[in-house]
Amino acid sequence: MTDRSTSPPYATAQATITTSTMVRYSAAAFLAAICMLSSNSSFGNVGLARAADMTEAEKAAETAAANAAAEEMIEAISTPYSPPEGSSAFEYEAEVHKMLDIVINSLYTNKDIFLRELISNASDALDKIRFLSVTKPELLGDTPNLEVKIEYDPDAKTITIRDTGLGMTKNDLIENLGTVARSGTTNFMKALKESETNDISQIGMFGVGFYSTFLIADRVSVASKHNDDETQHVWESLNGESSFHVGPDPRGNTLGRGTEITLHLKEDAEEYLSPYKLKEMIGHYSEFVTHPVSLRQIKTIQVPKETDEFDEEEEEKKEDGDDIEVSEEDEQEEKEPEMEEVTTYEYEQINTDPAIWARDKDGITDEEYQEFWKVVSKGDSAGDAEDWTHFNAEGNINFKSILYVPSEVPFALQQGNMEMMKPGLRLYVRKVLISDEFDLMPRYLNFIKGVVDSDDLPLNVNRETLQESKIVKIIKKKLVRKALDLIRKMSQQEMPDDDETDEAEVDADGNVIVKDDADKKPKVHPYITWYKKFGLSLKMGCIDDSANKDKLQKLLRFKSSKADGEDEFISLQEYVDRMKDWQKEIYVFPGESIKQLKESSFMDAFNDRDVEVLYLTDSIDEYFIGNVREFNGVKFRDITKEGVKFSDEDEDLAKRRNKVYTEKFSPLTKYLKKLYGSDVSRVAISKRLGRAPAIVSSSEWGQSANMDRIMRAQAFAHGVAPGENMMPTGILELNPRHPFVIKLLESIPDDGETDPPQSVKDNAWILLDTATMSGGFPIRDPKKFAARMTRVLKSGLDVESLTLADEIDPPAEEDLPDEPEFEMPDGLNMEDLNLDDLDINM
Repeated sequence: MTDRSTSPPYATAQATITTSTMVRYSAAAFLAAICMLSSNSSFGNVGLARAADMTEAEKAAETAAANAAAEEMIEAISTPYSPPEGSSAFEYEAEVHKMLDIVINSLYTNKDIFLRELISNASDALDKIRFLSVTKPELLGDTPNLEVKIEYDPDAKTITIRDTGLGMTKNDLIENLGTVARSGTTNFMKALKESETNDISQIGMFGVGFYSTFLIADRVSVASKHNDDETQHVWESLNGESSFHVGPDPRGNTLGRGTEITLHLKEDAEEYLSPYKLKEMIGHYSEFVTHPVSLRQIKTIQVPKETDEFDEEEEEKKEDGDDIEVSEEDEQEEKEPEMEEVTTYEYEQINTDPAIWARDKDGITDEEYQEFWKVVSKGDSAGDAEDWTHFNAEGNINFKSILYVPSEVPFALQQGNMEMMKPGLRLYVRKVLISDEFDLMPRYLNFIKGVVDSDDLPLNVNRETLQESKIVKIIKKKLVRKALDLIRKMSQQEMPDDDETDEAEVDADGNVIVKDDADKKPKVHPYITWYKKFGLSLKMGCIDDSANKDKLQKLLRFKSSKADGEDEFISLQEYVDRMKDWQKEIYVFPGESIKQLKESSFMDAFNDRDVEVLYLTDSIDEYFIGNVREFNGVKFRDITKEGVKFSDEDEDLAKRRNKVYTEKFSPLTKYLKKLYGSDVSRVAISKRLGRAPAIVSSSEWGQSANMDRIMRAQAFAHGVAPGENMMPTGILELNPRHPFVIKLLESIPDDGETDPPQSVKDNAWILLDTATMSGGFPIRDPKKFAARMTRVLKSGLDVESLTLADEIDPPAEEDLPDEPEFEMPDGLNMEDLNLDDLDINM
């Protein structure tokens, strides 16, 4: 710390501040001192607006107050720091400035972490004494309760964390609280640089967690008592000092056993003196710590003031010797007792929720699991948990976990806003919360809630570094596998039995009405009910998570052309199992609704052959099919695209037919391609149309009509002007057996040069229009379409001209008389109503 004696206020005070000076003073005193010290300087020329209005007495009182405040500040500044009486100084081997730079800039980005670190250390100390007391109960002595107590003192500006754990001897204080320094900051940085795998477990080996206290404190005192040491010792150090002091505690043995850490807060850290802030922090980081963590609450209440015994005796004597009669009114007038303020202290346990993941799962009831679900979900998901898994992962990395699958979709997921979805898993180290913001699950499983508790993770490390660690990546991989196994078991559950609790219907004669099976609602598998809410997330997983793509595909369910019920879905494996013998592909049909897909012309050939088609009505289905492409070696085939073939026919016969049809309709296909121009990419003879005259399909690697609809609906699409034509160019497939196509072939000139009549052109365009709409595409040019339809209507209705008829001129009508006003009948007069005449007896 630099010498500030050259500054004007400090020059007046003649206070030289050294590195051993404790700089703590009141901000109010500092301001008052500045006012006083600058009264004879240039600031005095400015003056205060209200000074002229003050009386001499007021001025004198204000000057005296300023002088007193300035003297208080000067005394605080000039008073050097005094270490605990009888303590010895120990020099740090490494520079504390470097160590604090690591703590503040490299490890901790959140000052709140200090409380997590201290409670974790206290919990470890309590676990140690509990373990030792199993074989030596006498170690607990007069302090059998294992607990952590936290106190705050607004007047002294201190926070105290006290535990009844193992405690530390004098040597322990020197060794344990000097680990960072003697291990060497340089060695610490060197270890991180030399770690090829970025193994952040190095950080835990240097014990920097305790030093997070200097994020908010300028002086830290640690008192501790160990059973092996008869004396209670105290460790103390200033923020930024190169040494610390250890010696006997001047207060004596106040702890019995355990450790007490007192933080003397910086002026910018006084927010931590708020009981609400501390309670929130304790609940956040230590909600499931095994041992009780209590916060001392300070309350001020009004109580009757106690009366001296002497006054009470004198009053009794006076009453005994007084023969004056007291009236009843005087007796009723009781004197209100005099009240006084009393400050009370009461400890409130904060961590009341049980950490059930640490218990044996065979001893936990479903009700307890559901209660814990309410704790981890925090109201983010309505309803109960659909299912859960409780497991211990053992191997290179050991951890315990409970994963929950919700029954209802979280609100953010309902809106499709993935950025608003908060991570659902909390990461703990020995029941101390590390973070609830880790991405321990991929985004497609962000609806999974639960906890993960590992003893193999370093506690004192920031979230960003831990997120990239090898340990967390291994944990994440195991968690994903467990979550998918849980969903798989849900899908394989047996259909639940009929609900026998339904009340039977009885007829007028008292006979039970037996319902026909047709009247009963079909049972729905619980997994189908759940899948209808969360199926989109699983499809997203097939796109994002290629490693688990095969597992995820087995969890998917689809509507199909043979599944008519609202809740009737099939899996991909079920589809493959009932494919036709000649079928080599999984036929899928993407579209906007089931009704439109069923009525589409694309389905004619499949219905005729009794071939099942999967209906894809989710917007994500197009991306899913484009990325996955196959299931268990069987490829997906979009029936709206070219290349659909059926192997149930004689291949040689099909080729010969196609050759004949192609040659026969060659004049028509050439003419239509010339007529349509760039509106179609190709005109071809279809091999799959049933009853439709024509249809527009997409190229095998092009964009389907459904995908085109999705792309044009993007609200944030850039680079496209409003109304710009974005439609892809499709393939016009003609049905060579349809009368419309045959008639159109006969209507065009044989020479190919003569221009056909306008009616033939209109018919050709209308054929394209109907095929375009049947293929799922919108009309390319609505204005031209309307003109063509007008000409068709004109011809069909035999209208010669479209000139409008003359406007009619109807004769004037005679004025009708006004309607008579409706007169209300005279109402009842309440004065004429005699209530006594009314018979109101029931």
